[in-house]
Amino acid sequence: MTDDVSQWQDRIARCLGVDREPLTRQLDKIARRAAQDKPFDREMKAFLARLEKSSQRYQARRASVPSLTYPEDLPIAARREDLRKAIADHQVVIVAGETGSGKTTQLPKICLELGRGVAGMIGHTQPRRIAARTVANRITKELQQPLGETVGYQVRFSEQIGDNTLVKLMTDGILLADIQNDRLLHRYDTLIIDEAHERSLNIDFLLGYLKNILPQRPDLKVVITSATIDVERFSQHFDDAPIIEVSGRTYPVDVEYRPAEEDRDLSLQVLDTVEEILTLPKRGDILVFLSGEREIRETANLLRKAQLPHLEVVPLYARLSLAEQGRVFLPHKGVRVVLATNVAETSLTVPGIRYVIDPGTARISRYSYRTKVQRLPIEPVS
Repeated sequence: MTDDVSQWQDRIARCLGVDREPLTRQLDKIARRAAQDKPFDREMKAFLARLEKSSQRYQARRASVPSLTYPEDLPIAARREDLRKAIADHQVVIVAGETGSGKTTQLPKICLELGRGVAGMIGHTQPRRIAARTVANRITKELQQPLGETVGYQVRFSEQIGDNTLVKLMTDGILLADIQNDRLLHRYDTLIIDEAHERSLNIDFLLGYLKNILPQRPDLKVVITSATIDVERFSQHFDDAPIIEVSGRTYPVDVEYRPAEEDRDLSLQVLDTVEEILTLPKRGDILVFLSGEREIRETANLLRKAQLPHLEVVPLYARLSLAEQGRVFLPHKGVRVVLATNVAETSLTVPGIRYVIDPGTARISRYSYRTKVQRLPIEPVS
């Protein structure tokens, strides 16, 4: 029976991660009954049925891994081999990369290339819902597959995931909710915690929790991405995990300040600035940072009423549908004005932008000790 148990254990290793612990418990029970000369036909039948079903799903997921290509113009392409080796050799890897380096869209593909995502999903967290949905959409387009098959997403009130989904984009809150029913996160064989430098309560709790469960999940890989700040602290937290630095694409930036006009509506000031930009010799798209949905709607209505020639106005905020959010990535003619919250600052990169209008305010999450509730006041930002 000892040789048989060893063979079954090898087969269990080629099953879905979520089934390995229950199958191992079933096998131990069978081994105990055999050692006591008790019948175990019924237990063996149930064990074999579950083993076969899990093994078939594992093979189907393995066969569904698409062919992978990488855009060579992204800075992360130059560090691909270093990233592959680090992820293969270490349980935790810290990736320090600036905005625009390509780390968010390319890291899941590097993990797929290493065979991750088969025994369990590659869970990829984003701090914001809009980023989770747009990144999922972007990766599916690069893989030339429909959303919800190889790559899917889950955010509050919305999800597109199939039985053979290998990469799951989600907010960090969704991953926290998964812990309630799956304490050791067996549904995942790899976790990518993106934008960890934002240091929200959710992200900090996840990082602490993951450190505690890693000894119990030696098969789990964790990749933490951050801007180039705080990476040493992340590395120390995970017992000196290796740090891979990926450079971003930087361009010369000219900063011009306009005098504050507190007595004029912000939308009118944005309109004036857009009209001024349209008179400049160098044409390019315009990104406008606004503090919230109401400000975006008001400014969009004003820009459309102005009927400026060859100008397309595209809002970008969380409550828009995925199709409307995806408009910022579609090719277009003329000049496009993207009206966005600060999600477009770090969580996703909008292509084609030459000019940025920043009023210098944003909604900041604050806790009010007086009213005992979380508030979102509009405050000046650097």
